[in-house]
Amino acid sequence: MAATIKEIADRAGVSIATVSRALNNDAKVTDDTRQLILNISEELKYKPNLLARDFAKKTSSIVGLVLPDLSDEFFTEIIKGVDEVTYKHNFYTMVASSHKYRTLEESLITLAKNGLVGGMILLISSLSKSIKEILDQSNIPVVLITGGSGNTGYDEVSINNYQGAYDMTGYLIKKKYTKIAHITGPDDNDDSLLRKKGFLDACAKHNIRINKSWIVKGDFTKESGEQACMKLLSAQNRPEVIFASNDMMALGCYDAMEKAGLKIPHHTAVVGFDDIFISRYLSPALTTVRVQIEEVGRKAADLLVKRMNSDNSKKTSRIKISTGLVIRSSC
Repeated sequence: MAATIKEIADRAGVSIATVSRALNNDAKVTDDTRQLILNISEELKYKPNLLARDFAKKTSSIVGLVLPDLSDEFFTEIIKGVDEVTYKHNFYTMVASSHKYRTLEESLITLAKNGLVGGMILLISSLSKSIKEILDQSNIPVVLITGGSGNTGYDEVSINNYQGAYDMTGYLIKKKYTKIAHITGPDDNDDSLLRKKGFLDACAKHNIRINKSWIVKGDFTKESGEQACMKLLSAQNRPEVIFASNDMMALGCYDAMEKAGLKIPHHTAVVGFDDIFISRYLSPALTTVRVQIEEVGRKAADLLVKRMNSDNSKKTSRIKISTGLVIRSSC
């Protein structure tokens, strides 16, 4: 049976009220008494009844994590990073996503306007007017995981998309590739746009001619990567290397190359962006841009927990997660 506050109070020789104050970091409790109570709580493996506590305080200890999808390995790593931090701070993570039956706006309204969550982390490609209106009316702390193309007015965490793509393109050029194709993500996605800009700027700096037919649009899914790769392979003037804007599309390139009876990197090389777990186990292993995906989730959760613990500062924080190249066998 789970330990109770009364058991802790009896063991410590204090009142139930004192135990409650100590567990909630009330300044009225002396340091010695607080430490005694915390030691006993740990010894008894006490876990607070969060629902009861939240009801009494008229708050919520639930963090809403809203994602655009749950099928991609990238999002799984985000969830792990967020939950690691929220659990450590006695919060719980509730994950919601948009899909063909529910829009992102509907997910936000469900979480933000019924008192279910005390704060939200939202992964979005860009901040639309409709989403900003919902967030502005929510009256709860919000942290955005976004592309990082501009100031949103909220605490935000982003990946250094531009630098990662610029560095990868520079690496390919250093390896003497001159016929470089790029599979982009969606046009309305800040991550995609910044990665494309990094690619184009690196090509321009090194005087690499860009063949417009070698820039093919995808949507960050494996299927779109396969379709884009098939288009590139069917061209009379085939590129020497394909830079997919994320690893899932790079996986699609592997499928397309296999169906075409071609070998990576012998016929056409392939590189990606993200360094999802499976990338290292492909054959050949995928050269890619490493993103510390779990760290993105951890930093977002750190910012939100700080806000939920009464940080009412109007100054917003912007954290950019660095990237690095992982050189393997696919190019």
